[in-house]
Amino acid sequence: MSKQRTALWSGAVGLAAFSMLASACAGAADSAATAGPEAVTPLPSVTVTATPSTSSSTTTSSTTSTTTTTTTTTLPPRVWDGLDRVNIMLLGSDAGVGRTGTRTDTIIVVSIEPETGDAAMFAVPRNLTEAPLPDSMGIWDCNCFPDIITHLWANGEWYPDAFPGPQEPPINALKASLGLIFGVDIHYYAKVDLAGFAAMIDAVGGVTINVPKRLVDETYPHENGGTEYIVFEEGEQHLDGHQALAYGRIRRHSGDFARMHRQRCLLGALVAQTEISDLIAGHRELAAAIAEHVDTDIPIEALGDFVELLARLDIERLASLRITRYNYGASGHAGYQLYDLESIQRDAHTLMEDPTAFLETQDGAGWEATCEQSFD
Repeated sequence: MSKQRTALWSGAVGLAAFSMLASACAGAADSAATAGPEAVTPLPSVTVTATPSTSSSTTTSSTTSTTTTTTTTTLPPRVWDGLDRVNIMLLGSDAGVGRTGTRTDTIIVVSIEPETGDAAMFAVPRNLTEAPLPDSMGIWDCNCFPDIITHLWANGEWYPDAFPGPQEPPINALKASLGLIFGVDIHYYAKVDLAGFAAMIDAVGGVTINVPKRLVDETYPHENGGTEYIVFEEGEQHLDGHQALAYGRIRRHSGDFARMHRQRCLLGALVAQTEISDLIAGHRELAAAIAEHVDTDIPIEALGDFVELLARLDIERLASLRITRYNYGASGHAGYQLYDLESIQRDAHTLMEDPTAFLETQDGAGWEATCEQSFD
């Protein structure tokens, strides 16, 4: 695999990018050539086993042989065959014009149970310190990454030999660490940069959200460089791509956990409001944005499976685990925060086993109800 782009953002809104990626690429055959360098797998093969009918005749006798034709359709396995859940890592960083380095400030794991459509979302705080690593990884004595997790990607670039595996070292590092935190296997990842996310939102006509409290940033860092004054008034707002990006990024007069909450609400709105007709109408712009700005290890030939998987997703049962220093913090100082990883993993599995019960105790009635709350 060639070196991935490092100008990223928005794992939080990556679920929307991921759903649009699957639907647009799989649903637009004439755009397949722009979807990436991999070849599109041919349609499933059909094997026909038959003995042809024959007949012969003479003036004195006639013989007809009758044969049976059996048609067997061989379908490729679906991405979730043999899996209880499909787990996707969504990453993003604040890298962009005028910025240096790769910081995955947004890290989310989305876990979907294919049979029921139940989905769980785990947003990881950027300041989570001492994230676990397997014995085979790292250069530190603690079997962990001693810095904050937002810097783990960069360390995968700096110390590639320390993170062996089937993919590039930064991907190996984060998949392994998040798998240990939540006690699951991370099967796929997706990441999208700032400009790409804005373009994809514009391609589907924007997104409508309810802003629970006036939100202001006097020096918002524009994705194209420079700063601007930006404000979101309380109430229902229809956002274009640039505005949706800003709503999920703002931290001024706010904080990491409030931003994580807004990102989760934005995700729910995108998944709930994006219809297949929107994807079809904007598929050319969408395919172009995906080809230029999205990196993923979801195979082109598996996109049809993801379209089916996303169609099963029940947005009202999209439960999320709010991991904050208030409910899982152990100790911390100067931007570094230790978390109770055993409790996080226990609650994550409780959520995955019964999202409805978990929603009633921690997340309210669903994403719409919690989006009416403000943590700014």
